[in-house]
Amino acid sequence: MQEKYAEALRVAAAEFLAREANRNTLITVTRAETSADGKRAIVFITAFPEEGEEAALKFANRNRGELGKYLSERTRGMRLPHIEFQIDIGERHRRRLDELSN
Repeated sequence: MQEKYAEALRVAAAEFLAREANRNTLITVTRAETSADGKRAIVFITAFPEEGEEAALKFANRNRGELGKYLSERTRGMRLPHIEFQIDIGERHRRRLDELSN
C-alpha cells in the first residue's frame, strides 16, 4: 500500500511540476518515498540542464502548498503528507556513469 501511495504521489507531482515549471529547465520526478505513518513524503527530482537543479529544487519546495492543493483535488478523503523535494543524487550519478561509458 505504501509503494502504491508513493507511486501515485510521484505521478501527481510530475504532472504538477510539468504544468507549473518554466520551460527553461526540464524537471523530472524520479521517485517518491513516504514514511510508514504516511505523514511525510520525499519527492526526488532531477533537472536538465544540470545547472538548473538548485533553481528547480527551490521552485519545487516553494510551491509545495500549491502541490498540496493540486493533490487534495485529485485525492479526496486522503490525508496529505508533508512533502519535501530533494535532488535525486543517485540518478545524477547513474547518468554520469552512462555518459562515461559511451
